[in-house]
Amino acid sequence: MPIIQSVERALKILDLFDEHKSELKITEISEKMGLHKSTVHSLLKTLHEYSYIDQNPDNGKYRLGLKLAERGNLVISNMDIRKTAKKYLLDLSAKTGQTVHLGILDGREGVYIDKVEGEQSIIRYSRIGRRLPLHSTAIGKVLLAYQPPNELEHLLKNYNYQYQTANTIINEAVFRKEIEKVTEQGYAVDEQENEQGVRCAAVPIFNGKGRVLAAISISTLISRVNDPELQIFIDLLKTSCNELSEQMRYGYE
Repeated sequence: MPIIQSVERALKILDLFDEHKSELKITEISEKMGLHKSTVHSLLKTLHEYSYIDQNPDNGKYRLGLKLAERGNLVISNMDIRKTAKKYLLDLSAKTGQTVHLGILDGREGVYIDKVEGEQSIIRYSRIGRRLPLHSTAIGKVLLAYQPPNELEHLLKNYNYQYQTANTIINEAVFRKEIEKVTEQGYAVDEQENEQGVRCAAVPIFNGKGRVLAAISISTLISRVNDPELQIFIDLLKTSCNELSEQMRYGYE
């Protein structure tokens, strides 16, 4: 099969950036690629349109876009985190009797990549592959709260705070305080903010560089799990996620 030249050129542009050259002028890219500036500009415009390239508004230089971080995180998570986390999901579900989820960030949404049904749970709305709002779910809040400041701002810019239930946080200022609370306490809770009658708690999983890879949540029914019981579940979540983060760090130095 022939190589598509425009795709090859776009990929080579992405390869120009590294830890030593995080930003490049269009003239530098043109020189390194051996291409006319007009050709490079068209390639950059396309990459920028799909968020694979970003442009620094202060100096006009180009840099890698957040889409690469999002996709890279998705690939890595799918490769290793499910296998490593499985025993923790099973253990948590067995100890609590509740349904347990493993979720990752994909763009401006969370995604369930694994789950274990609890024996005592009657919650059946979730499924692997289901996409989750960041503002109204415990997993979403955790995945968002632990992003680096620049990525957090990117994700919150023009975010659509869609109404889910009467408890959904739809005010940005209030939501920012909520995610500050998440980082302070080390876990997130959604109080019937995404599903009426359902309360979930989630805790992050980190790699060796302190970046959030995923989160584990426990879904409960308000009618069956009271506040003290939920706190016990949160403590179990913290223990499991801390152990899992310790394991994950060795593969992500």
